[in-house]
Amino acid sequence: MKREGGRSESRKVGRLSPSYRPSDIPTYVLIEEFLTHLEKERDQSPHTVKAYRRDLLAFADFCGRHYGGAWRWETVDRLGIRGFLGENERRGLSRRSAARTLSALRSFYRFLQVNHGVTNAAARAAKMPKIEKRLPTHLLAGQMDALFESAEGLASTDAFTALRDLAMLELFYSSGLRLSELAGVDLRNLDLLGDQVKVRGKGRKERIVPVGAKAVRALRRYLLAREAVAARAGAERAAVFLNLRGRRLGVTTIQRRMHRLFDSIGADGQRVHSLRHTFATHLMDAGADLRAVQELLGHASLSTTQVYTHTSVERLKQVYRQAHPRGG
Repeated sequence: MKREGGRSESRKVGRLSPSYRPSDIPTYVLIEEFLTHLEKERDQSPHTVKAYRRDLLAFADFCGRHYGGAWRWETVDRLGIRGFLGENERRGLSRRSAARTLSALRSFYRFLQVNHGVTNAAARAAKMPKIEKRLPTHLLAGQMDALFESAEGLASTDAFTALRDLAMLELFYSSGLRLSELAGVDLRNLDLLGDQVKVRGKGRKERIVPVGAKAVRALRRYLLAREAVAARAGAERAAVFLNLRGRRLGVTTIQRRMHRLFDSIGADGQRVHSLRHTFATHLMDAGADLRAVQELLGHASLSTTQVYTHTSVERLKQVYRQAHPRGG
């Protein structure tokens, strides 16, 4: 946490008395009070809290420059908010990032209104940028076959990291997990007898998803190799996926390991999230019910899942154009 003079401040910020006016309270204190509210009372994920902190501190920094010195949360106007969003756009931030930033500002101002009596019409009136709906990228069945062939070839040596990477790949594709969900899987959440895994998704919502037979076999092989690593002093035994030192694998390491596998089959443009898209697209291609896919993915809204119906239709159009005598 930063003081306005730039020095570090490590103390925790608790709930402030509503009798304080926002102009009496240092900017960073109000932001940290709000973030504590998100974390403790609204049970938001650390990822969301981190993103909101970054957005709000960036906005506070912009306001200091835009208004030329002293400014107050309650007097921020429409031009200030539009100027901040415009600056972000010039820096190359996507519309999705801009929408999240505006969502953070709106949520923060609602908090200020409830707890400090601040009303700001500019924040409420600011329009969300339209987010272009892009069809999610996914791997074709042949690419997935090549990917598994590569991973299985490496795992044939019984090397710990190769067995682990194969198990992660299988679980990604078998269960459609998000990157953060796979990284957070604990042993107590993994039920290989029942062929299922419990994960905590967005908004800390838990769901149970099935694990396919091939993924179960890969996980069993990995867990046998994991025993020696987990027995080391200081090992994080609760976590399923460990590094050679016994520490839980972070999302960055998991991304790097999966990208190596992508590179091995010439699919270096793919991202880890493509495996989740591939899971959903292949289910839809095979006729899976849209509601069932929604539950498997942990989507709060059916409209989020419906993008995969468009992907399947586009694939059918491509097959039609290639196969029909007058389709081209």
